[in-house]
Amino acid sequence: YIGLVNSQTAQLSIARMQSPAGWREPGQTPEFDEYTIVLNGLLRVETTAGIVDVHAGQAVITRKGEWVRYSTPGPAGAEYVAV
Repeated sequence: YIGLVNSQTAQLSIARMQSPAGWREPGQTPEFDEYTIVLNGLLRVETTAGIVDVHAGQAVITRKGEWVRYSTPGPAGAEYVAV
């Protein structure tokens, strides 16, 4: 919705994400805090501190400089908003 691609906004990114069942992204170390709200399904968040499963109606914060990998291991995938 908002970010470099859609609005040429560098200060903030707001994206609605839809991930299929079994999706897994490569690990990353973002240069910003990321706030994620799960709307449907299950989003798995892996960090060096451990693994957190975030279900619909829940949210998670990952901190700037923290290694993180997101995945959707559930059969329904996930729909979420990333800020």
